[in-house]
Amino acid sequence: MISRKEEVRKLLRLTPEEVINHARNRLIVCKNLNALYECFANDIASEIQENNAQNRSTRLILPVGPSGQYPILANIIKRKKLSLKNCWFFFMDEYCDEFGKSLSLDHPLSFKRILKESFLDKLEKNNDLGLKQVIFPDESNIEKISEKIDEIGGIDTCYGGIGIHGHIAFNEPEPGVAKTDSRKVHLNDFTITINAIRAQIGGNFENFPNEAYTLGMKQILNSRRIRLYCRSDILDWAATILRIALFGEPGEDYPVTLIRNHKNYVIATDWNTLTSPKILI
Repeated sequence: MISRKEEVRKLLRLTPEEVINHARNRLIVCKNLNALYECFANDIASEIQENNAQNRSTRLILPVGPSGQYPILANIIKRKKLSLKNCWFFFMDEYCDEFGKSLSLDHPLSFKRILKESFLDKLEKNNDLGLKQVIFPDESNIEKISEKIDEIGGIDTCYGGIGIHGHIAFNEPEPGVAKTDSRKVHLNDFTITINAIRAQIGGNFENFPNEAYTLGMKQILNSRRIRLYCRSDILDWAATILRIALFGEPGEDYPVTLIRNHKNYVIATDWNTLTSPKILI
C-alpha cells in the first residue's frame, strides 16, 4: 500500500479525461460553477417533484456550504409551484459560540441566516413548509435528531459539500468517525483556516467560531443516496480532495472516502475544480 503522500501525487497527475474515465458514473462534471449550482438545485427540485407526484415524503440532509444553489432552487419551486408540505430538511451543521450556544440569526456567520436570506425568504408563503420541518442541529435538539430521523422513516438523500480534508458536515478526521452520531465538535485548524479565509473576515481567527453542532457520519452513511458537490469557489483548494474522494484509499484521515462503501453515491464538480493544479509537488 502506498503512502497517502504518494497516492495524492499520483492522483493529481491524472488528466481530467483520465479522472472522468476512471470515475465512470460516480462523477458528474459541469462546465463551470454556475452550472454546478444549477445542477444541485435541479437535483433537489426533481426529487421533491417526483416524491410529490407519488404522494411520498421527501426527507433530505442539506448543507449550507455550498449555498449558491438555494436562490436557484427557490425560483424553481416558485415556477413549478412545488409544494413543500411533505418535505423534511435536516441541515448539516451550525457554528456555536464559546458558551455552547448555536449562533443566532443576527450573527453574520450563522448558517441559519444564510439559508434564510438565500432560500427561505425567497419562497412563496403558500409553499406549506412548516418551521418544524427545517431542522438545524443545536444545543436543544442535538441528542434527539437521530430519533427524529428514524421516526420519519430515514433520510432519502444526503446532499452536501466536501471539506478541504474530506469532512462531510463537520465530521473531521478522527478515530471511529464512521460511527459518529450528531454531536458538538471542536473544529480543527484546517477547517477554521479555510472557512475563515472564505468568510471574508480579514483573518480574524481570534473571534472565528471553533465549535459547531453537526449531524454524524452515521446519519450521512445511513442515507439511501449520497450526492456531493465539490467546487473551488475561491482560491485553488478542492482539486486534491475531489480526487481523494473518488479514488483514495478509504480511511478515517479523509472521512469522505468512507462513502465509497455506500451503494448509491455520486459526486458532481465543475471543470475548473477537476483540472490539475498549476504546480505539482
